Amino acid sequence: MEPMPSTRTLSSLPGITELRRITQSLATLDAILSEDWESRYYSFNARWDVASGDAMASMRNGSGDDWFLLFSKAGAVLKGFAHEKSGMSPCAGNRKFTPVEQRGLALYPRLLSGFPDELAGALTEASFSMEATTFIVWRLASAFAWQMGEIAWPKGDDPDGSEDLLALLDGNPERYASWASEYFGRDVDAKAVQHVFAHGPLDEALLSRLGSERTLEDLADDLAEIGYPAQ
Repeated sequence: MEPMPSTRTLSSLPGITELRRITQSLATLDAILSEDWESRYYSFNARWDVASGDAMASMRNGSGDDWFLLFSKAGAVLKGFAHEKSGMSPCAGNRKFTPVEQRGLALYPRLLSGFPDELAGALTEASFSMEATTFIVWRLASAFAWQMGEIAWPKGDDPDGSEDLLALLDGNPERYASWASEYFGRDVDAKAVQHVFAHGPLDEALLSRLGSERTLEDLADDLAEIGYPAQ
């Protein structure tokens, strides 16, 4: 089995185009399964900045952990915050490292080392809340791989919390179906999930297979914001 995406296994994180498709799909699935926005983990705003063409994907678990992913013409930046599980968090009582100033931010040492100037605008993006960061990775549009700072890892299997928070970014429909079935408390069909990951057309039968009581009409505004392909 392929390793789950994390900062320790950056090669498992999909490329920019594929990651955009996956994060749109996750937001669409959450919208299908939950009418209440506050109960959703995943969101996607394809019109985050209309003038620049930037889009924003995000995940919030309701317990203080989150990630934000900015897509721009220059590339993509993914930053996350595992507020208690990570020894790299300012909230961790057993933290052994003192933050240092990098680009005006008090962050874990060398978290931003090598960060490209072309993507520097992401560091001042208000929703990123850069002061609350345990991991950050980036990829220029012209690059062949994701990059991160050259940090000294603290002890632990998942020291920055990225493996826990990024697990569903591999686009595995069975993994999402298993997670969603438990989280939303209903049977979620993995083949229907796979259809959404492939950005296939939505219909009422598919929504039913996903265990949703929502209709396509109910989803219209969500799908427009997410930028899911027109039906």
